[in-house]
Amino acid sequence: MILGTREFIRKTVEPYMKHTGGAMSPFTAWVLLKGLETLDLRVRAQAATALALAQALEGHARLERAIYPGHPAHPQHALAMRQMGGGGTVVALDIRGGQAGAFRFLDALKIVLISNNLGDAKSIITHPATTTHQRLSDERKTALGITPGLVRLSLGIEDTGDLIADVMQALDAV
Repeated sequence: MILGTREFIRKTVEPYMKHTGGAMSPFTAWVLLKGLETLDLRVRAQAATALALAQALEGHARLERAIYPGHPAHPQHALAMRQMGGGGTVVALDIRGGQAGAFRFLDALKIVLISNNLGDAKSIITHPATTTHQRLSDERKTALGITPGLVRLSLGIEDTGDLIADVMQALDAV
């Protein structure tokens, strides 16, 4: 039980509980522990797919930019390799055509799922300007590099070739 003023409960406790959950059931804890057994294998595969995708997208005409710290062309590649040992599992794409272009791209994806979350065994994508960062001012979004055309793609463990093909065909729809 948590006691406090109405303001404390509404402004502090409720948002925390909404975003973190109350308590994990024993079954959920067991499932989580089972998933941890293969986490290293999954993340290595996802990071390899992210790098392959970033390489395949280099210089693509329908992109303003592709952002992946594991790609040697990334301005902070050496730092990422030193600190992380790899490039991670997320590739950010700034689609030409702003939000309309990004939405056409998202709607054309066949394998990758649209979600507000990142980090799963399946590939998922989000549009930060209208989801995770929607409440920020336009000035703050710009300062953070959150453009209307930016999407963040969290790579899963699907076949690398299939994922690259899906992204390429979706870019054709932009």
